[in-house]
Amino acid sequence: MAKKFKTVQKYIDNQPVDTQKTLLALRKIILKAAPDATELFNYDIPAYALVEGGKRDKQIMIAGYKKFAGFYIGTGILEHFSKQLANYTFSKASVQFPNGEALPENLIMRIVKYKAKKAKT
Repeated sequence: MAKKFKTVQKYIDNQPVDTQKTLLALRKIILKAAPDATELFNYDIPAYALVEGGKRDKQIMIAGYKKFAGFYIGTGILEHFSKQLANYTFSKASVQFPNGEALPENLIMRIVKYKAKKAKT
């Protein structure tokens, strides 16, 4: 059974060191791009509601894995960034950012801002 965490920081602290670094960097970028986002848990992973009371379709989620951090943005967003994401494993709703590699901060910020704009409409 998966552990349940009371805070996002406890969730991050419970990950392998390389995963912690990636999650902390992702968290920082998300909050820089969407400073009004509310940090919470959804599906027992860190989530960021982009509008007050925003449900899953108005959230960004992140999760830690042994070799990467998952960045869950939802459908209808990533196809706009597919060329820039070509060097990453991604699907229509998520991206895997390998641990130990620099994150594409500017790209992630553009994705978060695009999602935030969509969430407010």
